[in-house]
Amino acid sequence: MIMNKSLIIPLLCFFLLIVLLWRSFSLEDPHFLPSQLIDKPFPKFNLEDLHSTSRMRHVDDLVGAVSLVNVWATWCANCLIEHPVLEEISQNGITIIGINYNDNLLKARAWLDRYGDPYAFHVQDKEGTLAIDLGVYGAPETFIIDASGTIRYRHVGVVTERVWSQKLSPIINLLDGGS
Repeated sequence: MIMNKSLIIPLLCFFLLIVLLWRSFSLEDPHFLPSQLIDKPFPKFNLEDLHSTSRMRHVDDLVGAVSLVNVWATWCANCLIEHPVLEEISQNGITIIGINYNDNLLKARAWLDRYGDPYAFHVQDKEGTLAIDLGVYGAPETFIIDASGTIRYRHVGVVTERVWSQKLSPIINLLDGGS
């Protein structure tokens, strides 16, 4: 039986679609969003401190220690989920810098008063300009920066105990010289 030529093109398209879908579903980590900023300096910024609007924060404030930089907001339900883990990480001596993203200053301060403040300091990214420079898709997102201010890793999503112990902590220990 000879196949009708008008069926060959749709059949090939169908098989191509199957292969494409199979490849997409077989990715190791479907949540992985690569960053063009890995191994590049943290973007320059000049933003107000969340707790002291008369104080401006700059990229130089990030230099000196291996740190986590966490993008968060009061409107972000997942930020509340990860908050206790960040509190624990902070209590273990890890420096965490907060980027308060597209948020209301008074709500952000009240949120930190209510749930605790694990951050060494915060910047107010009211317009989202720093988040755009970082390639942030939403909150929460967390970056690891080395002591020179270079971005070494990006985690999109909630920092859970598992994410901390299996992904973030080993990188920080490596950057800290295995301490």
